[in-house]
Amino acid sequence: MTIRVGLFGFGKAGRAVATTLLNSKETWLSWVARRSSRLEHRSVPEYIGIESEEPGTIVCVSPEKVGSLLDEQPVEVIVDFSSPHGIEAYGAAAAERGIAIVSAISSYEEHHVQLLHSLSKRIPILWSPNITVGINFLMLAAKLLRQIAPSTDVEILEEHFRAKPEVSGTAKAIARELGIPSQDIKSIRAGGIIGRHEILFGFPYQTVRLIHESISREAFGNGAIFAVKQLMGKQAGLYAMEDLLMPFLGVQQQLG
Repeated sequence: MTIRVGLFGFGKAGRAVATTLLNSKETWLSWVARRSSRLEHRSVPEYIGIESEEPGTIVCVSPEKVGSLLDEQPVEVIVDFSSPHGIEAYGAAAAERGIAIVSAISSYEEHHVQLLHSLSKRIPILWSPNITVGINFLMLAAKLLRQIAPSTDVEILEEHFRAKPEVSGTAKAIARELGIPSQDIKSIRAGGIIGRHEILFGFPYQTVRLIHESISREAFGNGAIFAVKQLMGKQAGLYAMEDLLMPFLGVQQQLG
């Protein structure tokens, strides 16, 4: 069954995600919402050069008009690659209509997190600061190894493009999950590296390196499609990618 999707955000990541959604036979891209009126009414397939029967219409929508958009062009799930403020614009309208949400926003303010919790009492919501399947599997594997060998030395290294000023939010999340101070994260900035994260476990007589590297931003789209598929049919609640991955690993409880 094809899942109807509405996408918020059409920046570099959003365009890569739109491309992946259009190339998937499991999703149907109904529209892409953005604040700017530039490109309004354009077709995403036409804009990015993909032959598709899906409309993928670019719409400029204000918070007060989101409800009308969802009524006139209904979808089953909203995928958010916009900004932390996006949830304020569409969240309530989505919950009223029983529309699931997949949010890939890297960082929310506390009041946004509280809003997610409130909305998740009515609909299923997936929030993942890094929605790639690979990085979330890496985090699961690292947590498991950390439990097996809690006294092992652990180092976290992240590499990104030259212009990225701050420490990777994904690296901070890894550090938080492993109980490593965020100030101990090692960062490298060079060229056009999209994103590389390494977790090094230093045993006395051996070394284990867990590495994830994003080759292109389409990896975010693959993760979004995985999340969309797994979220369908879920009960209302706020989910992490770990929750969606656990059943595939035969693990019933979350790793601490």
